[in-house]
Amino acid sequence: MTGALIRKIEPKDNQILKNIIKSVFHEISIPLKGTAYEDPETSNMYEAYFGPRSVYYVVEMDGKVLGGAGIKPLKGSFTHICELQKMYSLPKMRGKGLGYKLLSNCFKSVIHYNFSKCYIETLSMLKDAVKLYKRNGFISIPSPMGNTGHHNCNLWMLKDL
Repeated sequence: MTGALIRKIEPKDNQILKNIIKSVFHEISIPLKGTAYEDPETSNMYEAYFGPRSVYYVVEMDGKVLGGAGIKPLKGSFTHICELQKMYSLPKMRGKGLGYKLLSNCFKSVIHYNFSKCYIETLSMLKDAVKLYKRNGFISIPSPMGNTGHHNCNLWMLKDL
């Protein structure tokens, strides 16, 4: 898609990302409790991904942020496992190959940070997202990993790198 830029998050992106994430929850009727909706990091994304071995990318088109995704070490797990987190987008970004490009950027960082596995937890109702994850090498696993605090997610996936 022409005009789309994938870049690292900046402090000015915090409010728009919070709005995007929360709007997707309302759009698709995703449970609010026990998900990223009430996660304190959602309000301060730049600060949340400022730590070591962490990065968050945004997709910007015509000067407007349309979505993003990030990786961080998986809380409460081994140091070689990261988590793909907070991959959300506005409807105008979807179906244009930008989710794949966003994932590609995240995977490059995963390799750069020397992770050997990437974990994600999501909801089975997010069928298009689940298809994207499966097409990119994630496989379903029987139970959650780490300590994410997102107890309402019902689908856990892992990718070997």
